[in-house]
Amino acid sequence: MFVTGPLSREANGGSGTPLAVPANAETVAHGSLAGMTDDPELPDEAAELPVRELAEIPAVEVITRAAVMLMSAAAEKLGLADGNPEDSPHQDLDEARRLINALAGLLKGSVEYLGLHAGPIRDGLKGLQLAFKEASAFPEEPGKGPGEWFTGPVW
Repeated sequence: MFVTGPLSREANGGSGTPLAVPANAETVAHGSLAGMTDDPELPDEAAELPVRELAEIPAVEVITRAAVMLMSAAAEKLGLADGNPEDSPHQDLDEARRLINALAGLLKGSVEYLGLHAGPIRDGLKGLQLAFKEASAFPEEPGKGPGEWFTGPVW
């Protein structure tokens, strides 16, 4: 399997670049999907990106890319990519809960390998958990919200 596009700023796929928490989830989600497709009809800019064998990509890059995808998708499902999340046609709290749970489990299971990436992912997860509480008509009690089984209560 091949992955198109750079997964880090380092030419050989190193993990020294800290993960930036996306300011606009829409940009990250759509940009990430474009780089992971097997569609031969890639946009011109994607066709020019280098191709790397999946086996050559360090695990930390695969994990952080998965985390960014989960964060971006959860932000979309919370309506955070729209100007007013409450009126977003994309808001789906049930789907957001699943994505936040998956992100929390991924972080819990891989935190020891993430190094510098763990902090920004943890911060992004906490932000999503708090946004979920804000969006919920009947927020769960502390420790019962999405991902809190893995992270503990979020305030």
